[in-house]
Order: sequence, then C-alpha cells, then structure tokens
Amino acid sequence: MSTPAPVGGAASVGRSLARAVQRVTAAPLGAYQSAVVRIGVSATCLLFLLRELPHRHELYGPDGPWSWDMARRLITNNDAFTVLMWSDSTAWFETVYALTLVSAALLMTGWRTRATSVVFMVGVLSLQNRSIFMGDGGDNVIHLMAVYLVLTRCARVWSLDARRASRETACLAEGGRPPRDVAGPVLWVVLGCVLLPATFMEGLGGTWWLPSLLWVLWLGNGVRWVLVRRAPDHELRAFLDVLANLAHNATLFVIMAEVCLIYATAGWYKIQGSRWQDGTAVYYPLKLDYFTPWTGLSGLVASSALLVMVLTYATVIVQVAFPFTLFNRRVKNVLLVLMIGEHAGISVLLGLPFFSMAMIAADAVFLPTVFLLWLEGRVLLGRRLLFSRTAGRLRLPGQRRAGQDDEEALRGDGSGGHTLVG
Repeated sequence: MSTPAPVGGAASVGRSLARAVQRVTAAPLGAYQSAVVRIGVSATCLLFLLRELPHRHELYGPDGPWSWDMARRLITNNDAFTVLMWSDSTAWFETVYALTLVSAALLMTGWRTRATSVVFMVGVLSLQNRSIFMGDGGDNVIHLMAVYLVLTRCARVWSLDARRASRETACLAEGGRPPRDVAGPVLWVVLGCVLLPATFMEGLGGTWWLPSLLWVLWLGNGVRWVLVRRAPDHELRAFLDVLANLAHNATLFVIMAEVCLIYATAGWYKIQGSRWQDGTAVYYPLKLDYFTPWTGLSGLVASSALLVMVLTYATVIVQVAFPFTLFNRRVKNVLLVLMIGEHAGISVLLGLPFFSMAMIAADAVFLPTVFLLWLEGRVLLGRRLLFSRTAGRLRLPGQRRAGQDDEEALRGDGSGGHTLVG
C-alpha cells in the first residue's frame, strides 16, 4: 500500500504558493529598478535626438540615403510600424521628431507616465523603423525597452506622478477632496482621437498586437480614472490594479531575461572567434580611426599587450558568466559593477556613448534596492544641505538659518546618538 502524503507538507506548499501569488499581484516589484530603467532609457534617447538634431533629415527624414519609397517597400514586406509612412511631407517628419523629443523628456521626469510612455514608444518605433540601418547597437536596446516600459508601472518613485499621488493621498487623509484633474482627461481624449482613425485607416502596421495593446491601455486607463474619482473602493479597481501589477512584474522579468540573453549570446559568439581566443580582439578597434575619439588614450591602451589580453578575456568571462551569477547576490553585484565599468570604458575609448548609456540603463534592472535607497538618501541629503546653505546666506542678522534643525538632525547631535544618513 502506498503511504499518503503528509497533510502538513501539502499545507506548507499551499501557503508558499499563496504567498507567491500574493507577492506578484499585490504590488509592483522593483519599483526603484524600473524607475532607473525609465530614466536611463528616456534620457539616452533624448540626448541622442538632441545631438542629431542638425542631422535629423539625413538620418530619418527626407534627405536620407534610405528614401521614403524604399522604406515603404521594406515595411510592406516586414509589417513594421512607423507613423512616418503616413506622409512623406517634411512638416509631418518634424512633428514626429518633436513629439518624440518631448515624450522622452516627459517620460524621464515621470509626467503622466502611462500616456507619455505610449507616445515615446510610438516615436522610437517610428524613427527607427523608418531607417533601420541607422544605429550602433544601442538603438536595438532602446527599441525593446520602449515597448517594455509601456507595460510597467515605472513611475511609482522618482517621478512627478509619484509626487502628485502622494499629495492626493495626503489630501484624502485630511478629509479633503483631491484636486481637479484636467490634464489627464484632455490627454486621454486627444490620444483617443488619434488612435481611432489610425486603427480604422490601417495606420498601425500589419501586426495585431500593437493596435490591441494601444486599445487595451487606452480603455483601461479611462476606466481606472473614472473608478479612482467616482468609486475608489469598487472591486473593479482592485481587479485592474492586480492586472497592472501582473503585467509590470512579468515585464520586469522579461527585461531581466532580455539583458541576460544579450550578454549570453554576445559572450558565446565571442568565444567562437579566434581573436577572442588568442586575446587580441580588443586591439583592433583601438586602431580604427572611426572608433578612436581619443587617439592618445587608445594608443596607450593598445601599446600594452598584457592590458589588451586582460581586457579581452575579462570581457568574455563577464558576459558569459553573468546570467549564471543571478543565483548569488554578491557575485552578481560584483559582475554588475564590472559590466557597467566595461560600458563606461567603451563610451570613452570607442566613442559609443549612447550605446553604453542604453546598456547601462538596461543593466540597472539588476541594481540592489539597498544601493538605490542609499543613493536616494545621498541625493536628498545633498539637496537639503545645498538649499539650507543658500537660504542661510540670505538670512537676516540674528535670524535662525533656514533648515538648520534638519541639518543638525541629519548630521547628529554629537552626543553619541544615531545619525540619519538617508
């Protein structure tokens, strides 16, 4: 006769499963990590578009070698999405370029993040799919992250949305009514007026997922806004929050898997190359004029055979090993620092700052929360001390310096008590 499984073991498994479900549905995980990814990706795109502002017509516009007719023929075959195919006029191109710039800046600051992330995604896809041969590898990362950010709740911290939400919560706690929201409904109506004709005129590409995603986001955000304002305790609002948390956590996992896949494939392909095997691969790009903005520094690195060999092997080892170090937090953090340092070196030595910024922004999804909280504390402390000193220089004689109490509390009272360090 078979022995029945212990009841206690089944109950323990059930409790563990219930805790896991509660964890992924109750709240968005990695709030600080997703905020860093949002800020990094949008800042990278913003700075790139600003730098290429004088050359925008050659890169993505009517003066480029990849003409509008050539792009249209290619898009007809691959069903890629770009609103630049709606018209070949210069005015339309300038409008799309400007909207992408503005949406990147608004997404970086976290203003109406759900809407601006959609506009940012549309702008990024439109520009990159218009001229697919423009980029340095970092554009692929921006392309993917722009899509992923739409599904995340990446403005829970370090954003204007978070500040507005905290003020509304404080207002409700005091028994008042939240301030009237005008920008939200106006933005929702404007985007709906654009989405409706774009869908029925087949202007969203040949894929099914993009129009479906945009309609779900548009309708869902409208319903949630009504529930927050009219019925904050309604069960449907809780259900929408659960769906949003699930989408956020699943997308965050996909971003992590994407980063691991990038490094794993890059590392394993490098292993197969003979120049990476004999330790000389780093030498050759340091001798290319196109990749040597600092000729003296590149020549100094290339002149040391030992340094070239160490950098070559270290690059392969770090990229191949990183996905396997996720099970050990300390080793993962060490390799994460090495990878960020590697990309910083690439930006300086090879003149690829935006590629490095995009990869560092993607790597930020693995940063430990403790470090991000410490960094937040340092920034807040520095800002508070800066403003208190600025106000102190403007105080009247005999007046207590503004912020002096806060500064003394942050520094400690000198009597052996605890010091607040963020």
